Amino acid sequence: MRIGELAVTVGVTTRTVRHYHHLGLLPEPERRPNGYRDYTLRHAVVLARIRRLTELGLGLTEVRDVLADDAGRDLAEVLEELDADLARQEAAIRERRDRLRALLDREGDLPTEGPVSPELAALLTGMAHGPESPMAARDREVLALIDTVASPESRQRLMAALGSAFETPAAVARAHEVYALLDALADADPEDADDPRVDEAARALADCLPDSLLPETDLAPGLDDSFLRALYADVAPAQAEAIRRAMRMFTERGR
Repeated sequence: MRIGELAVTVGVTTRTVRHYHHLGLLPEPERRPNGYRDYTLRHAVVLARIRRLTELGLGLTEVRDVLADDAGRDLAEVLEELDADLARQEAAIRERRDRLRALLDREGDLPTEGPVSPELAALLTGMAHGPESPMAARDREVLALIDTVASPESRQRLMAALGSAFETPAAVARAHEVYALLDALADADPEDADDPRVDEAARALADCLPDSLLPETDLAPGLDDSFLRALYADVAPAQAEAIRRAMRMFTERGR
């Protein structure tokens, strides 16, 4: 058989046959005097087995183990590993579908920062009730980042703690007053260290942070000092100074 005939017989492409040759999965036959390779029934048997194994989901490295005489692994062992791997994939797919369904069930009330965890989605819904604010929008983006990198346990604790800042209409109004004070610092003169608005915004922000955040540490291990520097660099100098002061006030409150 020529390569095209072999490929048609087994139901693959000639490119696939050549790829298996390149990887050493399928031995190359000797060439005939006319230069064409002469494939035998044995080549078709091996190629068909490779196709069956790949259709089961085995990677080509695993297929090589099955085909190798000295691999030290039999087919049953490889298939057991494959079955366990497929079971893990099924569980992961079910979890993703559950998260998608939870998002779809919100009936159009999806946060623009989504998809996010249900905990953050609930928090963002509370934050949305108020005037549009650039600082609030930045906060939502940062929370979406933390939602991605924090562990599930840390994320749940953090979102529960922050939720108290938006759990009542009065709390929501107070939070948006803080955002307004921070927004007003966007064009403040960074050289004016005595601008009273900086201290006013810092105190309002510190007062707005719930005490339940005080004992929490290492909520998002991926967010270190370099992240904080990037956060401060992403806002106006006066806004960054207000946030720094608020963090110091908040920390001192817990001592």
